[in-house]
Amino acid sequence: MKYQGLNSEEVKDSRAKNGNNELSPVVVEGFWTKLLDNFKDPIIYILLVALVVILVLSFFGMTEWYEAVAIAVAVLLATGISTFSEHKNESSFQELQEEASQIKSKVFRNGELADIAVNDIVKGDFVLLQSGDKIPADGFIVEGDVKVNQASLTGETEPIAKTKYEEGIEIDQTDLANSYSLMRGTVVEDGEAVMKVDTVGDHTFYGKLSKELSLGDDRLSPLQVKLKDLADMISKFGYIAAVALFLIFMFQKSVLNNGFDGALIAEYFSNWEVALTDALDAVVLAIIVLVAAVPEGLPMMIAIVLSLNMQKMLREKVLVRKLLGIETAGSLSILFSDKTGTLTKGKLEPRFFITGDNHTYPTFEDIPDDLREYLKIAIAGNTASHRTKEGEITGGNFSERALFGCIPGDEDLSMIEESDLVHKIHFNSTRKFSASELKFNKKLDAFDQDQVVLLKGAPEILMQDIDHAIGENGKIISISDKEKLTIYMDGLADAGIRLLAVAISAESLDFKDDLPGKMILVGVIGMQDTIRETTKSSVEMVKNAGIQVVMITGDRKGTAASIAKEAALLDEPDQVVLESSDLQKMSDEEIAKTLPNLRVIARALPTDKSRMVRISKGQGEVVGMTGDGVNDSAALKQSDVGIAMGSGSEVTKEAGDIVILDDNFNSISNAIRYGRTIFQSIRKFITFQLTVNVAAVSITILGPLINVDFPLTIIQLLWINMIMDTLGAIALGGEPALHRYMDDSPIKRDDNILTKPMISGILVNGFFITIFAVLFLKLPYFKEMFARGTAEDALVFQTAFFNIFIFQILFNMLNVRSAGLNFLEHISENRRFIQIMFLIIALQILFTYVGGEVLRTTGLTWDDWGKVFLFSLLIIPIDFIRKIFVSGRTIYRDTVKIIFGMR
Repeated sequence: MKYQGLNSEEVKDSRAKNGNNELSPVVVEGFWTKLLDNFKDPIIYILLVALVVILVLSFFGMTEWYEAVAIAVAVLLATGISTFSEHKNESSFQELQEEASQIKSKVFRNGELADIAVNDIVKGDFVLLQSGDKIPADGFIVEGDVKVNQASLTGETEPIAKTKYEEGIEIDQTDLANSYSLMRGTVVEDGEAVMKVDTVGDHTFYGKLSKELSLGDDRLSPLQVKLKDLADMISKFGYIAAVALFLIFMFQKSVLNNGFDGALIAEYFSNWEVALTDALDAVVLAIIVLVAAVPEGLPMMIAIVLSLNMQKMLREKVLVRKLLGIETAGSLSILFSDKTGTLTKGKLEPRFFITGDNHTYPTFEDIPDDLREYLKIAIAGNTASHRTKEGEITGGNFSERALFGCIPGDEDLSMIEESDLVHKIHFNSTRKFSASELKFNKKLDAFDQDQVVLLKGAPEILMQDIDHAIGENGKIISISDKEKLTIYMDGLADAGIRLLAVAISAESLDFKDDLPGKMILVGVIGMQDTIRETTKSSVEMVKNAGIQVVMITGDRKGTAASIAKEAALLDEPDQVVLESSDLQKMSDEEIAKTLPNLRVIARALPTDKSRMVRISKGQGEVVGMTGDGVNDSAALKQSDVGIAMGSGSEVTKEAGDIVILDDNFNSISNAIRYGRTIFQSIRKFITFQLTVNVAAVSITILGPLINVDFPLTIIQLLWINMIMDTLGAIALGGEPALHRYMDDSPIKRDDNILTKPMISGILVNGFFITIFAVLFLKLPYFKEMFARGTAEDALVFQTAFFNIFIFQILFNMLNVRSAGLNFLEHISENRRFIQIMFLIIALQILFTYVGGEVLRTTGLTWDDWGKVFLFSLLIIPIDFIRKIFVSGRTIYRDTVKIIFGMR
């Protein structure tokens, strides 16, 4: 297939006249729409009602006007920052996905076959379509035939046969099942063809349809469900605490302050203005505590963490297509991995050529001239690969490109280029061979005819019925010792050499997809694909993470076992290597018993992958499956984490949850590491937020009982809420993906998101902050410490308390970022954390000096600030002691190693 295609000027003219192939972007929720939606939160409704009530009462002098303004500002800040963060994260996520997911098609331009971005295709382009390709625009076939899956348009998965369009044929464009029209977004399942683009962009059928479709996915992932459930549970406690606070506050005002004197209590309630003002104060305080207690930002934490890690993951060649995938990657317990291009380099290099009489030649040039001519015809006449003017080989799969690379660039291929294609059988993993029936402009001497079938495929498939070969003199000879040749090839396969047989048949295919008779062996080409330098260490890392790795390959058993040993997959005598044929003979129960020891599946079929996913999930495993071919898409969808290869078919990428851009197993291990990191970051945030909840709610409830009406004011509580919801999430969301997470066991599907160390951290630190607050507020020692002998002593004391509370929360964020004693480990790798720490300190100090009566603060002296920070830092040794008691000597030993660089 060779076409001149459009030249640069024609492309420019077509784009100007007919437009480009871009689709109009999907309309996403804008900032202002998202902001209005956030105002629909029930908690915000309650706050707004309270705001109106306080504002009205302020006109009658019953409340201060600035309390209403402060609530309004706090609500706007909280919703505004949350909306901005959410909008920015979603936009960044979409942009990165679009940038990294750019699809390219093989297009004939200026006489060459080039990889062109789908958006740059124009009307009149000639596009080469091969199995697994997504059709980039609407058009029709000018050469070849294909079977197309149109499920993206019709919902029907049965492939439709498409053939060459002849001038004058009338096509019913409303019938998508017609035999000629190719539609954008559909997928080539089998065959090869050249299509001419007729319609582009929004004018395609898919373009029109996409405007009417919502492409979003509103499903909640398992982790999002866990977070939502946790938030709901905490909310219930928040409501109970709010009601309790209201009752306690009113009890303190009406009963405690009146010394349980019935007459004074009655007098209190008879003064309705005072009672109403106190009741409103209690209601507002209860509402603010409710807002502080309810972690409404918890379910969106995943999006924040993921967006903060997207660029990092892309740098490590991991593209997340679905949130579900990267979350679940941290829980993988078994991983089925492709061999070619994943464990190996994916660059087959021809090593030698074996003739039918068992002679071996190291290079193409060493083969005798007559035999070499037949080999050249058999390879170049039955391939989807082409060589550009620059010498680059493009088109076809990597095996075809490697095989075509055997032929030097200066070889004359005019005989092939001038031939006519009669029929073609494309390679797939089921038939394991490909064939092209060609009619040449002259006879082939050995066959005495000008029409032959050229074949290539697995030796055990092609050579079953072959007894003759092309000899070194170009004549047909008998294979003298086929058994010896087979034994020799088996030995090569066991050494990791991939073998591909090449044959020619004089018998026509008769437009059938079966092997022809009378096949004559041209020879067997030995190619080798060595493992990547990082494969062995990456496999060992994944195994140490408690994940079973099973290699699935189309190679024969010996080749597969050799690669598996080299990659450290086969290192125990009881580990099992099976072929697809073995699986066919085994029941699901028998495979389930063998599964723990299974390490390699050779000669695998696509159906084997789906079956292994089903059996593994039935055993309670969390299953990861890699794939690159269109036939792998079903297994990827059925697995817990579908891992598509970047070089694979477009339909496979769409089926995958994660795309590995460089096809490298090391990048798969990185995806698992990031999945675990995201889970750890969320757990850190939960620990931090719930500690604040426990402390803030406890102090506010206990305040009236110790005759302190407002230990923390409404405005202060709103400020605390903003710190723990938004800034805390961003600070802890950027924690580095540490390699030591790969030393942990997989996170089980049903693991509770709250662990015992987390609960101990929440309760110990939360109650320490509470107890310290009670002692600080009640003991005269602390009041004297901040006394100046002026009328401002009470305000100075309240300011000091507020700052101590804020900074204890802030320094506790250092505690939660590490499970070890070294809370500063790897902190330089999360610069955003440091920036937010200093931002909060700066804002808090500014808050102190400019707050005045509105914020109930006043300026502190250097001596005061020293005491504030000293008391605030107490939270660090408290947590240090807790970690030693909770985790024992192990954490101390490991942390010492980290501190002194021994690990």
